[in-house]
Amino acid sequence: MGLLYFAFGTAFGFVLSRSGAADYGYVQRMFLFEDLQLYGIIGTAVAVTAPGLWVLERRGRTLGGASLVVRPKPRHPGNVIGGLLFGIGWSITGMCPGPVLVNVGEGKLYALAALAGVLVGTAALGVSYERLRVPLRLPVVRIGPGDG
Repeated sequence: MGLLYFAFGTAFGFVLSRSGAADYGYVQRMFLFEDLQLYGIIGTAVAVTAPGLWVLERRGRTLGGASLVVRPKPRHPGNVIGGLLFGIGWSITGMCPGPVLVNVGEGKLYALAALAGVLVGTAALGVSYERLRVPLRLPVVRIGPGDG
């Protein structure tokens, strides 16, 4: 199954690369509202994916037949703070986590700094989560394989 995920990830990265969605200048033009094509790519991805997810949720089963339950995610102040940090990082680096790997794969050295930022930020959240949990009303995180 891991090989299948790797293949899908590689195909997704190829599409990001070829569409320009992982290009720094392209992303910056989107944020400056100079080029709206990337908004169209994102909107198309949502329009194509949403009906499929809706069908899967209504069926209650994956295409492979496994049980599927989609639970609403909790809303809390951490969502706003996390969204702001994500947006700031995306606008500064021109990359969110998926395109960081695409840019590294394309051999763009500046992407290594963005990758380091992703890893350091993730580690910083992991270390500080328990201290932030109460003031930000974050959910308790269970350690283990999870339920899905």
